[in-house]
Amino acid sequence: MKNKRNIIIIILSCLFFGAVAGWLIRGGGEEHPDHEHTHIDENGVEYTCSMHPQIRQNEPGQCPLCGMALTPVSNKKGGESSPFVLEITPEAVALSNVQTTRVKSGTGSGKLTLTGKIQANEQRVKSLTANYAGRVDQLYINFTGQEVQRGQKLATLYSPELVNAQKELLETAKIKDRQPALYQATKEKLRLWKISEEQIAAIESSGEVQTQFDIFADVAGVVTARNIAVGDFVSRGSALFEIVDLSNVWVMLDAYESDLGAIRKGDDLSFSVSAYPGKEFKAKVTYIDPVLNPDTRTVGIRAEAVNRNFELKPEMFVSANISTSQAGQSGLMIPKTAILWTGPRSVVYVQVGNKEAPAFEMREIEIGARVGDDYLVLSGVEEGEQIVSNGVFAIDAAAQLSGNYSMMTRPEVKTLDTPEAFRKQLTAFVESYLPIKDALVKTDAKATQSTISPAKSTLSKVDMKLLDSKAHDIWMDLLRPIQSSLDKIAQTADVEEQRKHFETLSDNLIEAVEYFGVVENTIYRQYCPMAFKDQGAYWLSSEKEIRNPYFGDMMLTCGEVKETYQPGKRVTSSDNKPEVQVGHQH
Repeated sequence: MKNKRNIIIIILSCLFFGAVAGWLIRGGGEEHPDHEHTHIDENGVEYTCSMHPQIRQNEPGQCPLCGMALTPVSNKKGGESSPFVLEITPEAVALSNVQTTRVKSGTGSGKLTLTGKIQANEQRVKSLTANYAGRVDQLYINFTGQEVQRGQKLATLYSPELVNAQKELLETAKIKDRQPALYQATKEKLRLWKISEEQIAAIESSGEVQTQFDIFADVAGVVTARNIAVGDFVSRGSALFEIVDLSNVWVMLDAYESDLGAIRKGDDLSFSVSAYPGKEFKAKVTYIDPVLNPDTRTVGIRAEAVNRNFELKPEMFVSANISTSQAGQSGLMIPKTAILWTGPRSVVYVQVGNKEAPAFEMREIEIGARVGDDYLVLSGVEEGEQIVSNGVFAIDAAAQLSGNYSMMTRPEVKTLDTPEAFRKQLTAFVESYLPIKDALVKTDAKATQSTISPAKSTLSKVDMKLLDSKAHDIWMDLLRPIQSSLDKIAQTADVEEQRKHFETLSDNLIEAVEYFGVVENTIYRQYCPMAFKDQGAYWLSSEKEIRNPYFGDMMLTCGEVKETYQPGKRVTSSDNKPEVQVGHQH
């Protein structure tokens, strides 16, 4: 009986230890839902479908839903990951043929390329008409395109009316002493039919009636229309020939709306035609069409060119380069291929990584006038930065698939549209704030107090009347703690107390800068995580280099740049920023 009890105990012990071992093997009873089994390769890259973003796997392949090739996207998310920054692999960069271009500074001058064709100068088109009715007896111009010289005989007419008028002339010439008025009236009738004085005198002197009169060209050019044939009867005013002088021709070009700001009357241009490779012709802009073509969204540009040796033929296609000049405009320039167009404020991607770890930051920029194949940038980028100039659509698509901000999914903008005058006044106050920061960096309480009066004077010049109701209310909420903190800094000689009030001043001024923006100079928002017993604090600086106002020489370089406020750059509501608070709790 005792042996039987021992056997039962052994069996129960085995079952117990077996259950414990199974529980440990299963991972302590934790649940592992299927959706958590996402396999990503060791480089942090996963592959997804542009049409079905929910499809993700750790190796290249095809989408099981639509069969499209999967696109590589990075799944790396650092501790400071930003929704504006896309991190991708070098392989994805090569696959998308991504190329970058350096942002450069330049002046508003360049070349604009337009296309068009040669046309005859309408001001040099002459229609030769019949001055009297008659029958065409002879024709000396047999085909269109024939060149004629001024004074060349073109045709011969027989005119019964002209025969009768000559007879009247000869009869009235016999009685011109007695009837001078009648004689002059007869001669005037011939003059109205463009019979010259020499011809009239020849008729009188010969005493014979001419039955045929010749038609002469009164301009030189090319016959583009012949409206008569031998035997035709023409009436007075009928168009006999059309002659075009091709020694001067029109160059008709089409310009898009975006090009019009760079074109002016009187601009010189050069153009070429395929008939003469390597040869360049000159012309000058003489006319800009005042009406936009609604179908092509283009405006006609007309230039005049001298056609020596008649090399330029009407209807020839031309490629023209106009030397443009944006007087008084200079600044940063980027290629038009780098811009994703979304209106006056468009999008570019700035390279922030390196070849081993490519990363691109989406930036909203404000563009100016077009300069050849480049555009002036009013705000959003800095000189020397590298921006994506080829493959920008692939980068934007990858950003959208990764859940980052993109051209189509931009964040809500915090910065308000405020008058330039107000932003200049606010910028001036920011400039007067910087000496306060510098004095605290030196841990000099007396010097800090001396900087308050100029700052308050500058603050008093900020005109809140320039703002609308919403912006006015925001500014008023920020103005009170700014004024209060300035007063408290001036009232205390304790540098640590000054630093507490300086934090309040900084937090509210940062909010003001983000809501209203700055002009002229770039401002950096910097952060020290160890300030005020590791609670952290922010401040503004005009320099990227860290000079900590909360510790001074004790920890001068403690901190990092959290945000860069560029002139004209708008801040989004999703940006990391300090919470505004009146005073600091310690």
